[in-house]
Amino acid sequence: MSAFGKLSVVIPCLNEAESIVQLLETLQAARADGVELVLVDGGSIDDSAALSAPLVDKLIGSAAGRAKQMNAGARAASGEILWFLHADSVIRADFPDLIQAALAASGRPWGRFDVVLSGRGPALRIIEFLMNWRSRLTGIVTGDQGIFMRRALFERLGGFPDIPLMEDIALSRRLKAHTRPVVVAQRLQTSSRRWEQAGIIPTVLLMWRLRWAYYFGADPARLAQRYR
Repeated sequence: MSAFGKLSVVIPCLNEAESIVQLLETLQAARADGVELVLVDGGSIDDSAALSAPLVDKLIGSAAGRAKQMNAGARAASGEILWFLHADSVIRADFPDLIQAALAASGRPWGRFDVVLSGRGPALRIIEFLMNWRSRLTGIVTGDQGIFMRRALFERLGGFPDIPLMEDIALSRRLKAHTRPVVVAQRLQTSSRRWEQAGIIPTVLLMWRLRWAYYFGADPARLAQRYR
């Protein structure tokens, strides 16, 4: 596909029948150009797997848990560049090309997108601004920002730590020790359903409490229980 080789998109999925087809359909043009789509189902009890099967190159099963699923998808993928994309994302059709361009222009081996939340309202605009600003300031990346990297670096670092929460934070810390991420300013839309269902302020406070607890050494398994 480019001087960097083939791009594989790894999508962990669990009961995402309402959104997964919309995402996969936007990736079909890139798939026709050689981008590999790997969907990793964590045991969905809805129609996620059946709906996805005709729209991906590889559909594999895994134990539930994003770290487990993304590591399994990376092992099954054949690309030299890995893009880990959440199933409730909404993207432009040319986003895979933006990854290639960002890596080429920056000379860096990994990066992420700015995000925009799907819902309406000024509070969500503030949250997405702070998410992007925080990541630019710290170099720490969350999974909903669409982490991408060269396979060689991913494998050298051992992939995502097999923990039930904060696997994205843990890996981005290791990546940051290598180099800060390149940022694609074109925005990747991620679902705002958690904020809308649980309330904006309670959700923001919960996420900050969980991140601070993790920073100070709390057990990710206990944090995952609080998150759920």
